[in-house]
Amino acid sequence: MAVPNQVSFRLPRRRSSVPRARALLYAMLRDWLIDQEVLDSAELVLSELVTNALRARAPRDRQVGVHITHSEEDGLLRLEVCDAGEGRPEVRNPSEDDAGGRGLLLVEALTHRWGVQEREGDIGKTVWAEIKAPNIAAVQVEREIAAVTLHAGDEVKLRGAWRTVRSVQGERSTSGGFVMVLRLDYGPTVRLDAAEPLIMRSGGRHGQCGSAGDGAK
Repeated sequence: MAVPNQVSFRLPRRRSSVPRARALLYAMLRDWLIDQEVLDSAELVLSELVTNALRARAPRDRQVGVHITHSEEDGLLRLEVCDAGEGRPEVRNPSEDDAGGRGLLLVEALTHRWGVQEREGDIGKTVWAEIKAPNIAAVQVEREIAAVTLHAGDEVKLRGAWRTVRSVQGERSTSGGFVMVLRLDYGPTVRLDAAEPLIMRSGGRHGQCGSAGDGAK
């Protein structure tokens, strides 16, 4: 089975995370040479899923996880957004006077299918959506990413050598910026600015936010 293009990242529980998620998605799919119509649909769907995750009742220190994959074999772009919030999103039928409530209707209209799965330990949920995208370019062996998009298991080039990331954590620096703390397969812990570019090898991670559960559409 072909190894999918994929990336995972986490977002703080603040409104600015919605445009940040869109920007990261756009940068990644641009590198994959994705069709503009699919890109536009993916941006709208991810915006709705992240917005819903941020609205879910959850502790402020719990981040929102995003995992994006493309399977060449299936020709599907999969977006997963996980949160530690209560409840499950449901499609509503708002009246013309309602100001909101149309987000999942948009998700239904733009995707091949979507669904929800409970996370392990019954803490929160993962909402996933799949968009037909058969013409994405082949998997890249190496590509440049921002440090903030790293996930445990990634292989990155640091100081001229390939290293495997064992864990990654974001934190505020003394200057007020945002840094990523990387624990690697060997050697000391590394601290990098969140926006620092790194070279990463494509890996074999699957479903960092959870696998497919209850389906819709």
